Amino acid sequence: MTLFKWTAVAVGMGLINAPAVMGAAFVSDQAGAKGFVEDASLNLLLRNYYWNRDNQNGAPDARDWTQGLQGVFTSGFTQGTVGVGVDAFGYMGLKLWAPDEYAVPGFTSGNLTEGADGHPDSSYGKAGAALKVRVSRTLLKVGDMQPSTSPVFAVGGSRLTPVTASGIQLMSSEIDNLDLEAGHFYSATSQDQTNRNGSLWAAYANRPSNAMDFAGGRYALADTPWSFGLYGGRLQDIWDQYYSNINYTKALSDSQSLAVDFNYYYTRDQGAAKAGTLDNNTFSIAAGYTFASAHTLTLSFQKVNGDTPFDYVGTGDDNKPGDSCFIANSVQYSDFNGPGEKSWKLQYDLNMAAFGVPGLTFMTRYVYGYHIDGTHLSPDSAYFGLYGADERHHETNVEAKYVIQSGPARDLSIKVRQAWHSATAGQLDGDANEFRLIVDYPIAVF
Repeated sequence: MTLFKWTAVAVGMGLINAPAVMGAAFVSDQAGAKGFVEDASLNLLLRNYYWNRDNQNGAPDARDWTQGLQGVFTSGFTQGTVGVGVDAFGYMGLKLWAPDEYAVPGFTSGNLTEGADGHPDSSYGKAGAALKVRVSRTLLKVGDMQPSTSPVFAVGGSRLTPVTASGIQLMSSEIDNLDLEAGHFYSATSQDQTNRNGSLWAAYANRPSNAMDFAGGRYALADTPWSFGLYGGRLQDIWDQYYSNINYTKALSDSQSLAVDFNYYYTRDQGAAKAGTLDNNTFSIAAGYTFASAHTLTLSFQKVNGDTPFDYVGTGDDNKPGDSCFIANSVQYSDFNGPGEKSWKLQYDLNMAAFGVPGLTFMTRYVYGYHIDGTHLSPDSAYFGLYGADERHHETNVEAKYVIQSGPARDLSIKVRQAWHSATAGQLDGDANEFRLIVDYPIAVF
């Protein structure tokens, strides 16, 4: 049920889930505004996507080949004390090959919309825009957007076209090394739908909500390797969810570095409690060591405490999981988030730039989850019946990516991803093998 989540920080080539790591500030200074047109940009992304999920144990397979176009216009801000601008997007998806036998509702790739007959459409499109207003280093956006920085509400872009959400977002970077944000969102459009008034959900519980509200931020301790994150969110009438993060990233030498990342979620039921009683806390800790400038080894442990699984926000009328899952062992196919589940992950990343092949990277990882126990769920819980007793599963991922470094096709990337997932009979995700081939070609129009 995963969508390959997280805001990630590169430690060598190791990817450690680290939303608190400080990169660019959320908001730049209005004093540097160049003008609505003068600082505008239009970027296109051509995405060619082949998807093949081989579901085991009699479940329908999912296969398709699609072509997408993502267009994003970002205006500059008008000059003066108050800057005004607009962000807009337009997405289009085309079916190149998608036989009906591999497009069973509920088992599709999520790369194409479905017609009234349940079969994939030949093409689709969606568009939206947001008004933005900036004062000093504080930014207000109203409209359609892609919130991605909040660990309690983030939408993703791992399919042919991205997920979007409609609402209000306030971000501020007035204090150096401190980024704050808050948001109120009332609808979302999943990756394979086009209506702007889609629902918000508790993804695994499959219960709808009318609104998502959140607030929080991240802080980097100046001149130290430490950074922190703290957020709280309310999925109306389902849960209150709180998140904290501690990250340590330090260069040990010119060719060695160490990163340690800790994530913690606490979730409890709220309001009408549509998903039932919730009292869940989930944490993960990951340590990554980069050596010889090319190799990174990452070891992580994750634990779900409580009778319910760790759950997060879903989007669209078809409830496709978003990206609000900033835990270390959420990988290509599974989130390893069952009730009571413990899991370990070992990951190896290789950057071939150190061997004279810049742009070529490899990754492989193995995750093992165990002690899943759904037998303590009450019959009125939305998760009742989803999990058995003492369930186990494991997943292996392999990924290769190459980014062209020069010439007319500069920045074109080719990514191959393979997952093998095996589980005991009652584990929710089941057995599956999944292959993805993704070719992205970004074009800066202006």
